[in-house]
Amino acid sequence: MKMQADRPEGSNAITRHGPQGVVVNGQEHRQSLLVPWRGDIVPWAVDSFEALEEASFEALAALEPELVIFGSGSRIRFPRPALLKALMARRIGFETMDTPAACRTYNVLLGEGRAVVAALLFERGG
Repeated sequence: MKMQADRPEGSNAITRHGPQGVVVNGQEHRQSLLVPWRGDIVPWAVDSFEALEEASFEALAALEPELVIFGSGSRIRFPRPALLKALMARRIGFETMDTPAACRTYNVLLGEGRAVVAALLFERGG
């Protein structure tokens, strides 16, 4: 008996995650990145929570998901609502959680066939 969900063909599954990065479709990533349900994984030019700006979320809106799961790092932190204007204008849902929870939630939604993007923050330095 098979006990794991099928991954829809052409989708991006997160197969492992840790404090320093994630593995998506067998490839390791050690920087902040955007993982869309389909298409290319995109490096996200954000290296700290404090570096988030409106343009950071405009990049997400351009991917046209129905929902964004924001992994804010090792602990849950909420971005200022003003930064989310591009998502709100397009009526794109937004959820914040720590990065490990974001990875798990993304995979569940991916398995349901949802148009979801994981925006995963991996802070550098300090």
